[in-house]
Amino acid sequence: MGSGTGAAGGGWSRRRLVGALAGAAAVTALPAPAPPKGTPDAEPAVAATPPQPSAKPSPPRPAPRKSGPRPLYIGAYTSVEGGGRGIGLATYDPTSGRVTGAGTLTGVPDPSYLAAHPDGRTLYAVDERDDGAVTAVRLADRKVLGSRPTGGAGPCHLSVHPSGRWLLSANYGSGSVAVHPIDSSGALGKRADLVVHSDPAPGPGQQGPHAHQFITSPDGGHVLAVDLGTDTVYTYRLDERTGRLTEVAQAHTRPGAGPRHLTFHPDGRHAYLANEVDDTIAVCGYEPSTGRLTIGAPQSTGSGSGTNYPAQILVTRDGSYAFLANRGDNTLARYAVEADGARLRLLGTVAVAGDFPRQIAFSPDGGLLFAANQKSGTVSVFHVDGKSGELRLAGAPFASPVAVCALPL
Repeated sequence: MGSGTGAAGGGWSRRRLVGALAGAAAVTALPAPAPPKGTPDAEPAVAATPPQPSAKPSPPRPAPRKSGPRPLYIGAYTSVEGGGRGIGLATYDPTSGRVTGAGTLTGVPDPSYLAAHPDGRTLYAVDERDDGAVTAVRLADRKVLGSRPTGGAGPCHLSVHPSGRWLLSANYGSGSVAVHPIDSSGALGKRADLVVHSDPAPGPGQQGPHAHQFITSPDGGHVLAVDLGTDTVYTYRLDERTGRLTEVAQAHTRPGAGPRHLTFHPDGRHAYLANEVDDTIAVCGYEPSTGRLTIGAPQSTGSGSGTNYPAQILVTRDGSYAFLANRGDNTLARYAVEADGARLRLLGTVAVAGDFPRQIAFSPDGGLLFAANQKSGTVSVFHVDGKSGELRLAGAPFASPVAVCALPL
């Protein structure tokens, strides 16, 4: 399927190789300091975490923002022909949307997905390789704080728990999810838990589980893992003292849907699921008290008659509009969110001005939408009209080799 189906080994290889692009624009490399000595190369599948305080701390406060250009970090594959050399560094103007390159942070292999700590001081990247790992980078001086094994192959997604004390990652190749503690410096500790999706059996055309996303519910009470291989969204309770996971619910798509990405409505009671394999999306109901997700009927992605793999869906801060990245159709689908989040109405599509939009993200104020276009090696930026949901391209796309993730801060 190009980027998200198949066996644990071959399927993951196709994820990496589909975006190889010879002749992509090069950027200046800025070597990163070597990871601290003593960082382990391997560790037990489950390791004890440091003692955690009994009182639940307040969520970390983000660092004060400065006026002027804002930072933009770009994930890429480094082990494919024409790939990047690490994490792309750039800035963007929050008013015009113009992106300016600032080099590359080397020393992080295949950083295909990025996430920031809630306090804005640390960046986390997956190392999407057979021996999967997650890496922490201190943003003040761009120092690599070290890497930790995820216990699985091909990690493709990660997120930070709202408490700022746990990193959640999804291993696509081996169909598992991992939890790592985060210390006060932003560095990662030994893995606290690892859960392999062994039930239910893989869906049609799949030879195993393929965990594609691992996120926290808006209420903070549950963490949810989307698995393309088993056509299932798993809900877990995360023990915030130990980092251990306890499964509490499963939600199943129709067979062969291949769920990839879940996004919550601001009300916390509805969510939207992008199904990669059957080219659909679905509105979901969510019950915060139990963590149970109810998946609705499949709906159109707005794509044409050609092959299309929906990638990621976003919802505006006020919950009025949703946007979906269509890889293959190379468009962004626009939806009006109606019935207090319970319904999506397709408004149309907008050309993404690139090839194979793998990931999309809003700027922190919601005024801009960034699309990382894997095959064209570009990042497109759009102005978002909060009243109408219209998207307007903000100039020529920014060139960045095999761009698979754009993270504006």
